Amino acid sequence: MRPRGSVASALVGAAVVVVLTGCSGDDGGPDVPTREPATAAVSPAAARPAGQVFPAAATTALLAERSTGRLAALDTAGTALALIDPAAPTTPATITLPAVGVSLAQGKPGEVLVAAAGRVVRVDAVTGAVTEIPVDGDVHSVQTRTDGTLVVGTADGTVRELNADGTVTRTITGLVSADVIALTGENITVVDRKQTAVVAVGDEALGLMLRAGDGATNAITDPHGRIIVADTAGGELLVYSAGPLVLRQRFPVLSSPYALAYDPRSELVWVSATQSNEVVGYDLSTGIGVEVARFATLRQPDAITVDERTGDLFVASATGDGLQRISADERKRGQ
Repeated sequence: MRPRGSVASALVGAAVVVVLTGCSGDDGGPDVPTREPATAAVSPAAARPAGQVFPAAATTALLAERSTGRLAALDTAGTALALIDPAAPTTPATITLPAVGVSLAQGKPGEVLVAAAGRVVRVDAVTGAVTEIPVDGDVHSVQTRTDGTLVVGTADGTVRELNADGTVTRTITGLVSADVIALTGENITVVDRKQTAVVAVGDEALGLMLRAGDGATNAITDPHGRIIVADTAGGELLVYSAGPLVLRQRFPVLSSPYALAYDPRSELVWVSATQSNEVVGYDLSTGIGVEVARFATLRQPDAITVDERTGDLFVASATGDGLQRISADERKRGQ
């Protein structure tokens, strides 16, 4: 490892509150200030990546299915999903999706969920069998609860809660776009990239909304109830808690932080730095984000994930440079 020392951090007691007010625009959405969603920086040519690199298609989203360890890799066109056995990474099974996919999420054990236009696609991580749940709208994000219910967010800012059979039980509107869903206990929090905000979702309406840096992109949760957000445009990592929604930590992560993953074995948050082709590991346990590891990646590391069974970290290139595995043992040895 090449620790760079503690990163400056501060508990933030006064976050900017954004209030959803104003008249509806011509498209029926809220009339509020927006921005073009932030994106990962264009990466330079990569140096020698750590670990092992295997051939793989250009990838926009990557998920290690929790119970099988199979990797699901969504190609940058959103039309194909590769199912990869980490024990045989050079022979993936690729399935053609019934609609263009946007993001991936863990489903029930052994299942990967694909957020797609007009539906949530359920994919068996081993067999590749596909079923669909129709959803009204262009689904950008989906998460599943332990009871099998789904929470989905759409491009027009609608959040819906669905039973396992697809029956809609709750619909909340008012966002500009519902790009990332974060579930912590009974709390639902949404990242709206066009407003660069995190928003609590109540039983019948939106709750508190907080500004999320200068250009928030991705978010994950951890077992401690934290919501970890990459402020890609602002070069920071933001850490929230829900119920009520509070910004607890913010600290700089330079080089365009983008993809996020959590390793429950080491309790580290991993973030990809797309300007420098690196992944950086942070320990959040003290309330101050501390960098503990940094590894070189392949070019354009727009998607990362951790196999919770082994602790191996996987990085996928959005330019087709391959799939990288940095094993838990290698991370312990450092570079």
